[in-house]
Amino acid sequence: MLKHIPNILTIFRFILIPIIFYFVLKNNYILAVIFLILSGATDVLDGYIARKYNFVTTFGTLVDPLADKFTQIATLLVLVIKNLIPLWILLVLLLKEILMISGASFLFEKQTIAIPSKWYGKITTVLIYLAIFLSMIKKQIGLDFSIDLYLYYIAVIFAFYSLIMYYKIFAEYRKEIKSK
Repeated sequence: MLKHIPNILTIFRFILIPIIFYFVLKNNYILAVIFLILSGATDVLDGYIARKYNFVTTFGTLVDPLADKFTQIATLLVLVIKNLIPLWILLVLLLKEILMISGASFLFEKQTIAIPSKWYGKITTVLIYLAIFLSMIKKQIGLDFSIDLYLYYIAVIFAFYSLIMYYKIFAEYRKEIKSK
């Protein structure tokens, strides 16, 4: 049973997505942020447990990053719906994720390869979540400053950089697969 804890936490993160979405729609940004923090904490915890106790599974390797992507995209979508961020930010980040998932799917289908996250991907994720938090907090307390938008701009730049770097890795793996 213990070996399934990381995967249970990953599934729990999927359950949190509609809850976060709901609270943003209802203008309860504090609860949305709390559930977003809970989602992030379970992400860190499931990774820690899986690595520390060698509970790493194919399911977790594939589904854990999807929980992150779905959480980010759903939260960005609801922020667009609430007119807290411009649509183009969502579209750019969504396109990046679609390209990343399709590249990773190709490699996994060909040879069960899962690309581990790199520092640039982690920085992109942190910037996106920080910008999301700031968007919700500034709306909740009624502040009128654009620091969240600047963080989104930086996150988009890092997202493009990440996409390029990951596609270099995908290309190397693809070349290895073809040569076999």
